[in-house]
Amino acid sequence: MFVSYKWLSQYVDIADQTPEELAEKITRAGIEVEGVEMPASEMKGIVVGYVQSREQHPNADKLSKCLVDVGEEEPVQIICGAKNVDAGQFVAVARTGAVLPGNFKIKRAKLRGEESNGMICSLSELGIESRLNPKEYAEGIFNFPNDVTPGEDALAALNRDDAILELSLTPNRSDALSMIGVAYEVAAILGRDVKLPEPKPAEADEKASDAVRIQIDAPEDNPLYIARVVKNVKIGPSPLWMQTLLMNAGIRPHNNVVDITNYVLMEYGQPLHAFDLNRVETGEIVVRHAEEGETFTTLDDVERTLSADQLVITNGQKPIALAGVMGGANSEVTEQTVNVLIESAYFNGQTVRAASKAHGLRSEASARFEKGVDPARVQAACDRAAELMAELAEGTVLSGSVVAGEYAPEPKQVSITLDRLNTRLGTSLTMDNVEEIFSRLKFETETTGDTITVTVPTRRADITIPEDLTEEVARLYGYDHIPLTLPEGEALPGALSPYQLGRRTVRRYLEGAGFNQAVTYSLTSQKRAAQFALEVREPVALAMPMSEERAYLRESLLPHLIEAAAYNNARQMGSVALYETGSVYLNEGENVQPKEEERLAGIVTGLWQEHLWQGEKTAVDFFAVKGVIEGIADRLGLTDRLSFQKAAPEGFHPGRTAAVLLDEQAVGVIGQLHPSLAKEVDIKEAYLFELKLDVLLNTERSALAYTPIPRFPSISRDIALVVDSATEAASLEAVIKEAGGALLTNVHVFDVYEGDRMEAGKKSVAFALTYMNPEKTLTDEEVTAVHEKVLTALKEKANAYLRA
Repeated sequence: MFVSYKWLSQYVDIADQTPEELAEKITRAGIEVEGVEMPASEMKGIVVGYVQSREQHPNADKLSKCLVDVGEEEPVQIICGAKNVDAGQFVAVARTGAVLPGNFKIKRAKLRGEESNGMICSLSELGIESRLNPKEYAEGIFNFPNDVTPGEDALAALNRDDAILELSLTPNRSDALSMIGVAYEVAAILGRDVKLPEPKPAEADEKASDAVRIQIDAPEDNPLYIARVVKNVKIGPSPLWMQTLLMNAGIRPHNNVVDITNYVLMEYGQPLHAFDLNRVETGEIVVRHAEEGETFTTLDDVERTLSADQLVITNGQKPIALAGVMGGANSEVTEQTVNVLIESAYFNGQTVRAASKAHGLRSEASARFEKGVDPARVQAACDRAAELMAELAEGTVLSGSVVAGEYAPEPKQVSITLDRLNTRLGTSLTMDNVEEIFSRLKFETETTGDTITVTVPTRRADITIPEDLTEEVARLYGYDHIPLTLPEGEALPGALSPYQLGRRTVRRYLEGAGFNQAVTYSLTSQKRAAQFALEVREPVALAMPMSEERAYLRESLLPHLIEAAAYNNARQMGSVALYETGSVYLNEGENVQPKEEERLAGIVTGLWQEHLWQGEKTAVDFFAVKGVIEGIADRLGLTDRLSFQKAAPEGFHPGRTAAVLLDEQAVGVIGQLHPSLAKEVDIKEAYLFELKLDVLLNTERSALAYTPIPRFPSISRDIALVVDSATEAASLEAVIKEAGGALLTNVHVFDVYEGDRMEAGKKSVAFALTYMNPEKTLTDEEVTAVHEKVLTALKEKANAYLRA
């Protein structure tokens, strides 16, 4: 919102405030002023000149030799290249020594042999954006009306000596999208009165209701529609003061009638539209929803196809405006317009926004309807426009307004206690202080004991709850005046939560083991949504997916990790080790938020080790990845509680896959990607794992304890057991640990053999056993006794016997 300092001064006394001081106070009161522009500050030496004569330059077809009166004793000769320069015009002249925007200095010069003492300026050369220049002066010099004097300050005549405050408004402060709204704000800040226009157009005897009829067929989107009729207008340029104020506000002047509607829009914040009443043809206005597929040409000469949810203004037969957005080319005001119908209405902001977005049309009017206009100003704005058209376009205002519908919402009442207000702000304000602040805001108040009830005017739709009243008091009392207090209480150093620390531990371990972290999409296709899921449920579909490939929430991290590995393989990255920590989403039923769980997953393919200088290469296998999982368990203190059990879930190799158990409860899976799937995605032999990370990190874990280095030696015994081929090494290890008791400190498999030297259906599993007593040196007899107990238990419980 661009606010003209001069224009603002018409409504509130700011004579004692410089633009910079005013901008600072507005910003401190809650509305940020992004900048203050003073166009005249970078220019000097620009005066009004009168072109006494103009003749063709003797040596140039496109140049004119002009004799210009600039208020000095003698006129000066200026060479001008503008096509529209002519004798009898009042123009802006940059005299010799003048400075134009960009520090462009005017010097005496000779152009094609003729002396030039200055420059006749266009509006663009005076710093006005070309998009704001009136069309008749867009490609030439500007001509002043005849009420100026040669030699006077041209910048003052063009209002270039004004200051423009650029307000950065938040969506809730739509009240400040008008000069009157800003005036209320400034008056509250300074504690001054607001001088409002009091439109009272002189009316003819003829009634407006005899000239036009109004019907509303969509009252939910247009509860109120007001029209006034002005006849016998004379279309022409609007006065210079109005044109310059509009340009300073960022609006391009057109003609007096259109400029008046834009002027009132900026003044009241109420969008208006002027129809050529004769081109309306039927003398009837019908507001309705568009028919699906109905076409309509807007003022920008673009034919638009409408939808049934868009609101249109019609003449009872065809659309003549897209409500709240843009008028139609079939009813616009032209130079031939004689009779004007002024529209002032209240349109539903959401309806206007949807239409504006659908057609890519964003206007000053639509922006205000979207954020909300003051219903109390609909009539006043219409009267103000009619008054100005009578004054500036010599029109005749017909008697009365034509009103359809009714919309006069009661002002809201919001209450707050003084104690609550002071508690929130940390202040000691009295009731008199609070009443005085609301009085400056022009809010009516009623006090009952410790409670103040505020009647909020309709222009301030942003105030609805007690906290809004607190904010108004705080900003006008002054944020700088609110006492400063230091926080009280015990200060604690920042730290990661145990869960965050555990997750970081896992990540650092995997990165140390050679894995790279991957981040993949949470969205996937229906085919892959439940693939490799630890808990298979109906996938959660998105209501508005971006594509079929991203239409469902994932239930596993593995499908996208496999994609990532295949992508790298296809680009000559033969060895890939990736991991990811992320969420999966489990369906909890219809209309219930899906359950979100954090998982840890990884994929390894190619070489696990490669020592080229030793000529050693080791391909990844099941046991390498199993060792990674065991390393994670060790870091988390879960080694004794984690175990593996043979499994064959879908998508995995049936003979090289295991379920991961925590306290005998499944928390994950580890195994080789099924060869058929690997071939499908063109990937080498790959091993995968996925764990319920939140379960691992949230489980109770014993604190890390120090174990002193043993003082006494240990004794090792190796055994090779012959067992059935189906017997699992893990079951044998469990028997050994149970029988070995406290003296058995370590057991691990170091060899498995199935071959020609073994009988059919049998295999050899070799274990290394370590015995130790931390209190004394073990004797061979003590170890033998325990070891024999182990062998007996193996024979009885697992039918295992020593290999000969």
